[in-house]
Amino acid sequence: MTIRFVTSNEGKVAEAREYLTEPVEQVNYDYAEIQSDDLADIAEHGAREAFEHLDGDEPILVDDTGLFCEAFDGFPGPYSAYVEDTVGIERVAKLVAAEPNDRAYFRTVMVYYDGEEATSFEGSVPGRIVEPRGEGGFGYDPIFDHDGKTLAEMSTEEKNAISHRGRALAKFADWLAGDAAERKGPR
Repeated sequence: MTIRFVTSNEGKVAEAREYLTEPVEQVNYDYAEIQSDDLADIAEHGAREAFEHLDGDEPILVDDTGLFCEAFDGFPGPYSAYVEDTVGIERVAKLVAAEPNDRAYFRTVMVYYDGEEATSFEGSVPGRIVEPRGEGGFGYDPIFDHDGKTLAEMSTEEKNAISHRGRALAKFADWLAGDAAERKGPR
């Protein structure tokens, strides 16, 4: 079985290949992203649409990620990309700095869809919002501090070791291994 990971981000595919024993194929398909306050709803819609568009012969994996700031009751959450594009990460950092609570977390929901059932897997990593630091990463990485370093200050290996996506992928890999064992029958 090949898992088709719907993403244009090669880094996500490389990370998935580290966790999964099944072959992972990158699929560039731009599904319609619904507006929802729930990452799982967004990812499930994308997985179902991609499965149907791609003739439904192999399972689909779709993820959606958001930055959740506690000072703003979880905002921007599922709207993180829009906020990054319109407001910018520096202004997000300044807005959070004006609040008494700088805690935040990244959360990823991955949805696996096999044409019959959609199954979700979640991972998150806690941190806090700080003034931009570091040269690496992308998106909110320069303002997201985890244990004294921003994600932009971490190497790829350090970042992947604490990755919200990696935590979701680990749960997915465990589930797949259990599912494969069930298909083989009792030992």
